[in-house]
Amino acid sequence: MIYTEKEVTIRPLKKGDLIGNYLTWMDDPIVTKYNSHGLFPQSEKELEEFKQSLDSKNKIVWAILFDGLHIGNVSIQSINTINRSGELAIVIGEHQYYQKGVGTIACKLAITHAFDKLNLHRVFTGTSSTNLGMRKVAEKLGMKEEGRFREAMFLNGEYVDIYEYGILKGKFKDEN
Repeated sequence: MIYTEKEVTIRPLKKGDLIGNYLTWMDDPIVTKYNSHGLFPQSEKELEEFKQSLDSKNKIVWAILFDGLHIGNVSIQSINTINRSGELAIVIGEHQYYQKGVGTIACKLAITHAFDKLNLHRVFTGTSSTNLGMRKVAEKLGMKEEGRFREAMFLNGEYVDIYEYGILKGKFKDEN
């Protein structure tokens, strides 16, 4: 499935997308400032493992395109068919697209797919307390803070809290 809103399109990530600038995203300190991706240098083995994980039945990964340029990925992962839930995750690897609403649109499109096509009941996400951008995205989409894990992540030399957000299908449909 391909979804588009304004200049933002999400489409299934292809193994051929994992070239060019993509290879530098997880080693970029700006891109990994708020997550654990930058802890260890990326290796060919990790890239191969990620490519193989694209065939998983409990994860859907889309490429985020802005005017046709691959600038990041958004996914619904840890899909649980019994509880009908899934975890939202996003990375925008091209800094010039930060704070332009791209993340909000991409997440909205992914959540719409999760509820409309996967028939999930709940979508959740977690982020470091220092990641104000992702926290704002979650709140703009109507997600509610459901909990906080105190000092659960060691990030940039300090322990930070992880905020957990979630939204139910009915609430998302009412607000979006």
